[in-house]
Amino acid sequence: MKDTKPTRREREKSRQRREMLAAALELFSERGYHNVSMHEIAGRSEFAIGTLYKFFENKEDLYKALVLDQCDKFEDAVTQAIEQPHDEIEQLRSYIRSKGERFRANLPFVRLLLAERRGASFNIKAGLDEELRKRYYAFLQRLAAIFARGIRKQRFKAIADPFDMAVALDSTLDAFLLLWLDQPERHPYPENPDTILNIFFKGLIEL
Repeated sequence: MKDTKPTRREREKSRQRREMLAAALELFSERGYHNVSMHEIAGRSEFAIGTLYKFFENKEDLYKALVLDQCDKFEDAVTQAIEQPHDEIEQLRSYIRSKGERFRANLPFVRLLLAERRGASFNIKAGLDEELRKRYYAFLQRLAAIFARGIRKQRFKAIADPFDMAVALDSTLDAFLLLWLDQPERHPYPENPDTILNIFFKGLIEL
């Protein structure tokens, strides 16, 4: 069997790339994408500008790499969270906790993404938006599978398509997180996931 362990050179290149992306995130979150140059990113990461260009063709390429790298980390953490428990309700609880934790632990990136999505150039958005859309729909399908299993086991009522249920839950979480981001003291993110889940499981109408 072929050894897939990265070589020392590959590990070094990976470390350099991480440091460059970390420096770019710091600068972009401090001053915005359009106000940062590749020379400044090279300086912050303590690499020569030529070395930076060996990894990224230009600033747009670096920005796309940064966004996708952060999305990879977010997807890995949340996917791992929902795959741990076998019970469908516990999977949803784990998802709510994990998404809240990842969101709050990565505020520089969250603020950057929210601020720059409208201001980014057409060339950036052309490829990046489509890739993010594909990833988002793929994750919604995984979340929908939890609702579908719960329906098959008669744990959940089949009141809507499982995909629609996934959209509704994820959109609700986004609303809670954005409110928290805007006014954390007035709108704290619920520490108990059932605060959110009960909106779905118990509903609002007294029968």
